[in-house]
Amino acid sequence: MRAGRVLPPGARGRFKEPVGRDIAAGELPGLSSKHTIITVGDVVSLTARENGVTPLLSVYDGRTERRGDPRFARLVEGGGEEPVPVANPAGTISAELEDAVRNALAGKAPTVIRVDGEEDLALLPCVLYAPEGAVVVYGWPGRGMKAVDTDGPARRHVEELMGMMEEQK
Repeated sequence: MRAGRVLPPGARGRFKEPVGRDIAAGELPGLSSKHTIITVGDVVSLTARENGVTPLLSVYDGRTERRGDPRFARLVEGGGEEPVPVANPAGTISAELEDAVRNALAGKAPTVIRVDGEEDLALLPCVLYAPEGAVVVYGWPGRGMKAVDTDGPARRHVEELMGMMEEQK
C-alpha cells in the first residue's frame, strides 16, 4: 500500500500562504457556466449548492473553523447522495484521500468526499488532479473564499508544495 504525505513542521509557513484569488458567493454561478468547479470545505460546498452550483467534487469534514458544522452533511444526506468516506489526519494528505480525489476527478458524475479528520490540505490533490481549466474553490477562514485556476502556474505551485511534504511512515 502506498504511503500518504505529512506536512513537515519546518514548512508549515509555506502552506499557510493563500493560493488563488478572492471570490464572492455571487460569482459562483457565472464561474460554473464556464468552468468545472471543485469545492473544498463545508461552508464553500454549501455556498456553491445554495447558489445553484453542483461541483464535480466537494470535499468536506463536517467542521468549520474547528467547530462541528453539520449543514452541508445534512444537505448531502437529505438529497440521497452517498459520500465517499476517507480518513485523513490533520497535517496530512493520506493515500486514501489522494486516491479518492483522483478517482472522483477521473469520472464525470458529481462526487462528495466526507473526510474523517481534516480536509484542509485536500486543496492540493484537488488542484493537482483537476481537469485543465477547472477552478477549485476553498474556504479561507475568517476571510471568505478563494478560487484557484488549475492552469500551469497553479499546478506547478501545488506540485512544489506536495514535493515538500514527507512520506508518512
